[in-house]
Amino acid sequence: MSDKQVSNTNAEKPANAQQRYEITKDDLPLHCPMEGMTLWNSHPRVYIPMDDGRGKCPYCGAEYVLQD
Repeated sequence: MSDKQVSNTNAEKPANAQQRYEITKDDLPLHCPMEGMTLWNSHPRVYIPMDDGRGKCPYCGAEYVLQD
């Protein structure tokens, strides 16, 4: 592999790419952007309260729904 090639094996997901995310209890406590998302082009990390299994990011408006 040359110096200019980049391996995608450890690629992160783009931050705030979706408007709705389904999460599990393993993702709690929930924050946006989530683990594994790129941070350099996103808003600051904010923790999201999950009222009645739903939460919404005040920065990007992404909605999170807790799956059983």
